[in-house]
Amino acid sequence: MTITPVAMGQPLDRLDGPDKVQGLARYAFEHQVDRPAYLYPVQATIANGRIRSIVAAPASAEPGVLTVLTHDNAPRLAVQGGETGVLQCDRIAFRGQLVGAVVAETSEVARYAAGLVRLTYDELPHDVELTADRAGLRTPAQVIPLFPMDTEQGDVEGTLAAAAVMVDRTYRTAMYHHNPMEPHTTVATWTDDGLTLYVSTQSVYAVKRTAMQLFDLPPDRVRVISRYVGGAFGAKVYQRAEIVLAIMAARAVPGRPVRFALTRQQMFSQVGYRTPTIQRVQLGADAGGRLVTLAHGSIEQTSTIEEFAEHATRMTPVMYAAPNRRTTQRVAALDVPTPTIMRAPGECSGMFALESAMDELAIACNLDPVELRIRNDPPTHPVTGQPFSSRNLVACLREGARRFGWPGRDATPRARRRAGWLLGTGMAASTYPTFRLPGSVARISAGPDGRYAVQVAAADLGTGTWTALTQIAADALEVSCADIELGIGDTAYPMASEAGASTGIMCWGTAIVEAARKLRKTLDGQHGGTVPPEGLTVEAAMPDNEYAKQYAMHTFGAQFVEVRVNEETGEVRVPRMVGVFAVGRVMNSKTGLSQLLGGMTMGLSMALFENSVVDARFGHVVNHDFAQYHIASNADVGSVDVHWIDEHDPYVTPMGAKGMGEIGIVGTAAAIANAVYHATGVRVRELPITLDKLLSPE
Repeated sequence: MTITPVAMGQPLDRLDGPDKVQGLARYAFEHQVDRPAYLYPVQATIANGRIRSIVAAPASAEPGVLTVLTHDNAPRLAVQGGETGVLQCDRIAFRGQLVGAVVAETSEVARYAAGLVRLTYDELPHDVELTADRAGLRTPAQVIPLFPMDTEQGDVEGTLAAAAVMVDRTYRTAMYHHNPMEPHTTVATWTDDGLTLYVSTQSVYAVKRTAMQLFDLPPDRVRVISRYVGGAFGAKVYQRAEIVLAIMAARAVPGRPVRFALTRQQMFSQVGYRTPTIQRVQLGADAGGRLVTLAHGSIEQTSTIEEFAEHATRMTPVMYAAPNRRTTQRVAALDVPTPTIMRAPGECSGMFALESAMDELAIACNLDPVELRIRNDPPTHPVTGQPFSSRNLVACLREGARRFGWPGRDATPRARRRAGWLLGTGMAASTYPTFRLPGSVARISAGPDGRYAVQVAAADLGTGTWTALTQIAADALEVSCADIELGIGDTAYPMASEAGASTGIMCWGTAIVEAARKLRKTLDGQHGGTVPPEGLTVEAAMPDNEYAKQYAMHTFGAQFVEVRVNEETGEVRVPRMVGVFAVGRVMNSKTGLSQLLGGMTMGLSMALFENSVVDARFGHVVNHDFAQYHIASNADVGSVDVHWIDEHDPYVTPMGAKGMGEIGIVGTAAAIANAVYHATGVRVRELPITLDKLLSPE
């Protein structure tokens, strides 16, 4: 295929696109291995207790069954406990926990035989309902030093009581489950050379580290390959039980690779989810709408076996100026699976509450919501006092308002009707942090023919990594994209950080730029600027960011939406959304637009449809398939108009990029909720916005 030279920022078509549409791109489960066996898991049917007995003989006797694994005969892991401690004891921590596995000649036999395994339990009472007044709430551990869990400045209570205008409201978000097109899949193979894994993952090196630790293996005995990933929104960052179970199974049937793919139903108990939240936002302002006090607290759930916190208040200190402020974060340990990263973890849930409260404050102050946000835009980071490396929130607000046609908006609720539909408009602001994850290294091999092999163990989740990294390499080496052969998704390549926190392109791209600089320096200093006949290979690690402690680094955005609400049925439609973002230099305008558009669409789905319903009697999600877990489809999505501010931020990366995979979802749900209020006069403070909340408001 001939590729026209394209510089960074241009809309280059996805280089992996033709292979994907022709079915030539092999995903994890599709890799060809000799004589594969198939695994199907046995899952717990209680939410809390212990296994009293297991009867596996009927399953073992079934023709085609190779082995049945339980905690009685599974290999002992070198590290016990947590999500990866599968089949190590008789303890049951949540319904659906993997408590056994059948390995058979075919997937059909494995699935049938798994149903023959009989377990009896000593069941204990379970606790699966999150409430704000429950006992045992605790402050979670701080995950990243950049984001302190609890903050407090000034006299919050006193200034709230004295404020001219005050908003004190509680907002709730639902439990949301990951549903990428490709489920979690693993193919595990043990040979004399060691362990090879084909995995759908956001980090091949994270999988490798887990395998090494749990099975006590040296680095040269583990290889992980993940060329293509069929979607991942955070669920494929951390390692969980299904990968470990596949490795165990492959060891139990020597000479046979083992294939394991979770079913759609199993995805709802095995790979994490976005925790539900209960958030209280308190805003105090003077008569002119300038914030005096801002307090935001969040309560979420985690499991009893491993802690994960959504950090739904971490963006609050960044957004608005207020001399008195407080944020608190609390978690409840329940008998449920462990939550995990999901697109914009924390910001997505937290900004629904904060931006809904800001809309309520604007109404109380009789101010335009855009003007309220502009009045409270801080010149420096409100907590640390650091200058921002770039902060173009006001530019996004103004440009978004212009493109949407916001000026002159009549703020009166329930004032516009058309053919039985109530019409409304709403907006919200967005932010997402920008930082680098450590550990990325790039290798560049220059050939005498003018071509370059560029290798880094990055992951492409369908986001355009293959293409964007090729563009970065071509730009750094001052050659055509056609001269670059990119290798990613393999631990045979140099180490790379995970594809998470919108950091992938920034980290991997920075490492590539550093390697290109080293290559040019080596060529000029040792080879007269010419590639020697034998070629030349260099490696370079992503350097530390010298500006990280000098500046506060964040992306920003503004979303505007129009809604229609049926007066009789309460049906909500969103015919139009406009988003304007400040995300640094965009590496590829086509794939970048796709990321922002996809994020806003996912936010629409969050606002109106998605909700994992837990049956408290049994402790599991009952709507665990696409028939009942509703996700926005094409017919639900109207016009989505995406733009970005011309922004180049050299303090974040040498490319001027900031990352843009997640900010699109942040703020979208709040903008829709605010528009629904404008249309109906009903303030919905609990997602999703379903017709019952509009027809019978509390």
